[in-house]
Amino acid sequence: MIPNLNNLSPYDTLGVQERVDRFCKRSIKKSSKIEGLKLALSMIDLTTLEGKDTPGKVKQLCYKAIHPHDQLKGLPKVAAVCVYPTYVSLAKKELKGSGIAVASVATAFPSGQSSLKTKLSDTLFAVDQGADEIDMVISRGEFLAGNYEFVFDEIAAIKEACGKAHLKVILETGELDTLDNVRKASELAMHAGADFIKTSTGKIQPAATLPVTYVMLDAIKDFYLKTGKMIGMKPAGGISNSKIALQYLVMLNEVLGEKWMNKNYFRFGASSLANDILMQLVKAETGYYQSSNYFSKD
Repeated sequence: MIPNLNNLSPYDTLGVQERVDRFCKRSIKKSSKIEGLKLALSMIDLTTLEGKDTPGKVKQLCYKAIHPHDQLKGLPKVAAVCVYPTYVSLAKKELKGSGIAVASVATAFPSGQSSLKTKLSDTLFAVDQGADEIDMVISRGEFLAGNYEFVFDEIAAIKEACGKAHLKVILETGELDTLDNVRKASELAMHAGADFIKTSTGKIQPAATLPVTYVMLDAIKDFYLKTGKMIGMKPAGGISNSKIALQYLVMLNEVLGEKWMNKNYFRFGASSLANDILMQLVKAETGYYQSSNYFSKD
């Protein structure tokens, strides 16, 4: 059922920023930092979503997902590899037996400007090819026009088409203009059946930001208190270094708590982040930074 979006309390942008700033000032000890970096690595969806993607690039990304750094022992694998539907079967084959999920974007990604029939076909194709997770985009134009029922019904229909695959709903927060709109879109997505809510496609700036993510985490918390259902969160786009990733994890722990501190309920949509985390872990173990030339360019 569509939630009453008119009863939501408005956000004070300055207040949200002040709260986020406090998370960013948390001091993290070295041992906790290393564990945090490993946790962040395990939460990454390694992603390639370019028009110039090739089978070779997808195979390389899958290899990296399984072998993030062969010289460092005890590293976790990433959570998933995210590709276009046409590469799902290849990724599934390359990742077989690894425990790494295959995610696929769908629903006329990244614009969402297509008919529901086409979006459903896109989703069904990705699922048929073996996708474990579907990352869909909402129709931002319809949302901003106030057609909330349209957006709700579309998400619900895609959720049904996903079958057993998990559904991540991308809000494209950079196009929603206000924190209040982000909260409304989060509520719509969760009530319509989202397993995860996700900030961005990575194609629009600004993409993921700490204030936007805070608002989405706050929505997840309230939804959990009302329904008892845990919804996952995925900030995506622009998270490229370890320091920022750790700030996201501090905020996650403070807002939602320990139960959300795993790949089942939190993901980073990033690829360059993995390289920076690996560089930091090499530094912690050897005392020096390894050249970026030793890491693949994804």
